[in-house]
Amino acid sequence: MEKDDKYIMMTETPITKLIPKIAVPTIVSMLITSIYNMADTFFVSQIGTSAAGAVGVDFSLMAMIQAIGFTIAMGSGTYISRSLGRQDTKSAERVAATGFFTAVFLGLLLAVFGLYNIDKLVVFLGATETIAPYAKDYGRYILIGAPWMCGSFVLNVALRSQGNAVRSMLGITAGGVLNIVLDPLLIFGFNMGISGAAIATIISQFVSFIILIIQTNYIEGSIKIRFTNIEFSIKVYKEILRTGLPTFYRQGLASAASVFLNVAASPYGDPAVAAVSITTRIVMFTYSALIGFGQGYMPVAGFNYGAKKFARVMEAFKFSIKVATIFLSGLGVIFFIFAPKVIGVFRADDLEVIRIASRTLRFQCLVLPLHAFSVIVNMSFQSLGYGLKATIASSARQGIFFIPAILILPKLFGLTGVETAQAIADALTFLLNVTLVFGLIKELKEKNLTELNGNLEHQPQ
Repeated sequence: MEKDDKYIMMTETPITKLIPKIAVPTIVSMLITSIYNMADTFFVSQIGTSAAGAVGVDFSLMAMIQAIGFTIAMGSGTYISRSLGRQDTKSAERVAATGFFTAVFLGLLLAVFGLYNIDKLVVFLGATETIAPYAKDYGRYILIGAPWMCGSFVLNVALRSQGNAVRSMLGITAGGVLNIVLDPLLIFGFNMGISGAAIATIISQFVSFIILIIQTNYIEGSIKIRFTNIEFSIKVYKEILRTGLPTFYRQGLASAASVFLNVAASPYGDPAVAAVSITTRIVMFTYSALIGFGQGYMPVAGFNYGAKKFARVMEAFKFSIKVATIFLSGLGVIFFIFAPKVIGVFRADDLEVIRIASRTLRFQCLVLPLHAFSVIVNMSFQSLGYGLKATIASSARQGIFFIPAILILPKLFGLTGVETAQAIADALTFLLNVTLVFGLIKELKEKNLTELNGNLEHQPQ
């Protein structure tokens, strides 16, 4: 597709068709990414409760990798979409190249540091004495794959930011399918245990990385990532971090929140750690679909904002909230009713895990529809370049509200405090975002009015 055609597509296609067109492959990409963890959790849970807990402990490590990768990816991606909206291809190419190679380098640094300190790291992440050996076996392989995981995030978002969501989906889907096939083969067929699950993940991620490289650099219709386009300047990194840091806070705080959750659950034994681990995977799987939809909305909002089509930005905002709320409300009802059966898929022979996890899941289902508004508001700030508000919004769920909740509630209510902390934090996050969004809506309306008046003044009399 020629760039002029893409500009027309992003600025003239009806919003009700454009967002689903970009969002559906993006949702598939995010769900497949989540399946990496879901598949590992399912197959590793067959080994035992302690092994299931280890995947939960190492989820914090995966969140660290995602924090690095998605920070650079979202920061460069939102700038790419706004640049292309202004028809400034050279700036988009510079940011894409700088973001990609920076992410790979930072992933390499994390791998070296983590492998050198693996024993201390898993204990810090909340592993008990019985969980720690499994966590080390799993975590060391995940760290080896950190560089290409971080690079994949940037490639994936860069493709989506140009409207090439289907191409990004192909790379992620191939890796996800391969991971599902390799997990049981390596864990049980080759008797590699939990290490097999981690090896399956990093092999699958590497395959995705190669496919995304090919889709980006060797197929026409997207900007190329070239080493010669790197620009190590304060200006470029400022642009990347301005809209990327909110993702860092969101992902980084997700990692910290997971650590606090594991530590809070550990006094109640391995079943409690395994229960919150399984619940987190299920909610994150659902959350991934919402994030995928939101990331389909972001390039539409950013592109049209760059093109000064503010009415389309408002239309996209309202449409996205409506669709996401309906979707999450339906899922919330289903998961609430069938919570024990859903949990039983992972640990059918451990009634204590099912009991704790079912209660935790049901509490979170009560506030699940509120995520739609919170996520779309957060992504609106991020895609339009409102760095401070995006940072506050992205820090709320896992940081501003959850960490205090998980520190205080278990002391007051015991295990029930562990089970309810996230749901309470999610409700408070919704209320915060309601107060933050009024200024954005007012500003978009004013800019739209100014643009309309300007167009009328330039019309021939």
